[in-house]
Amino acid sequence: MDIDFVIIWVDGSDKKWLQEKNKYQKNSINIDAEINRYRDWDNLKYWFRGVEKYAPWVNKIFFVTCGQCPDWLNTKHEKLVMVNHEDYIPSDYLPTFSSHPIELNLHRIKGLSEHFVYFNDDMFITGKSLPTDFFSSDGLPCDLFVEEPPTFVKKDVFNNIIINNLILVNSKFDRQEVLNKNKKKIYSTVNKKVYIKNKIFSLMKRHEFFGIEFSHLPQPFLKSMFDEVWSENYDVLDEVCKNKFRSIDDVNQYVVKYYQLLKGKFEPYNWKRKGIAFQLDDIYDNNIEEACKCIASDDYNLVCLNDSKIKNFDKTKGIINNIFEKKFSEKSKFEID
Repeated sequence: MDIDFVIIWVDGSDKKWLQEKNKYQKNSINIDAEINRYRDWDNLKYWFRGVEKYAPWVNKIFFVTCGQCPDWLNTKHEKLVMVNHEDYIPSDYLPTFSSHPIELNLHRIKGLSEHFVYFNDDMFITGKSLPTDFFSSDGLPCDLFVEEPPTFVKKDVFNNIIINNLILVNSKFDRQEVLNKNKKKIYSTVNKKVYIKNKIFSLMKRHEFFGIEFSHLPQPFLKSMFDEVWSENYDVLDEVCKNKFRSIDDVNQYVVKYYQLLKGKFEPYNWKRKGIAFQLDDIYDNNIEEACKCIASDDYNLVCLNDSKIKNFDKTKGIINNIFEKKFSEKSKFEID
C-alpha cells in the first residue's frame, strides 16, 4: 500500500505572521497561545534527513504550512508536496493559529493516501523504520488501546481538551460493548504491562471511558476515519475549527485515534518498544541529556522532543541540534545544494 507522511510546520519568527497572530490574539480568552507552541528549533532539516535515511519507502511527504517555506528546502523533490492551509482548510476557518483545524482537516488534502502517518515537527525518525511499524499487512494502523485514569492536577487548556475528547467518544460509544467486541485486540499480550493494566480496569463495569492513553509519537491514520468522525460530529468539529487559537472548549485529532481504537480498526503493536517522547525540561527534570542519548543511539527509531519547560531556550536548542548534526551530518536531497 502507499503510505504518506504529513508534517505541519510554522515559522514563529516570521514578522508578517506574528503581526497577524497578535491581531487575532488581542481579545481572545481561555486560549493556549504560549510561545513554545510556535517557536522554531531550527532542526527541521534533520527531520528530512531522518526520513531519507531511515524511511526511504515513504510514498509522498505532504509539508503543511500557512504559505511559509524554509529557504533551504528543495521544493522540487519528487516526493515532496507543498500544502498551504488555503489548499485544503475551508475558508471559514482561516486564518488559524491553532493546530486543531490544521489537523482535523488533513483528510481534505488533495492526493493524500488512505494510509498516512501524521508528524508534528518535533517528532523525528532516528532509526531504521519499516512500513509495518505504522500499518499492518492488511492496512490497519499499528497502535495500542490502553485504559488509564486521568492524572491531571491543574487547570490547563490541554487537559480540558483531553477531557472534551472523552466526553465526545462517550457520547458515541458504550465502553462495555467496545471491550467485549474487541477482546482479542484490547487484551493482546504484545505488551504485557498494557495487558495487565487493561485486565485490571476491565473489572470496573462502567459504561463510560474514564481515560484512554495517547502517545506523543507519529500517529498512523486512515483518511476515511476522518470522514467518519466529521460525519458523526460535524457541529462539534465545526465549532473547534472556527477557534483561532487552542481553546478550553476544543477537541483535537486524538478523537480520530480514539475512533480507530474503539472501532477495532488497529493492529496491536508495542509502540513503546521503538518510540520515546520527552517533555523537554531544563528547570525541574533536566532530561535534556537523556533525550540526546536517545537521539544518538539506535535504541529508538522514533523520538519526540516536545517543547515544555525550557528556561534557557537558546542553550537547549544548541545542545539538541549539536547531537542531531552529529547523527545526520550529510545533507539530504530535500535540501538545496
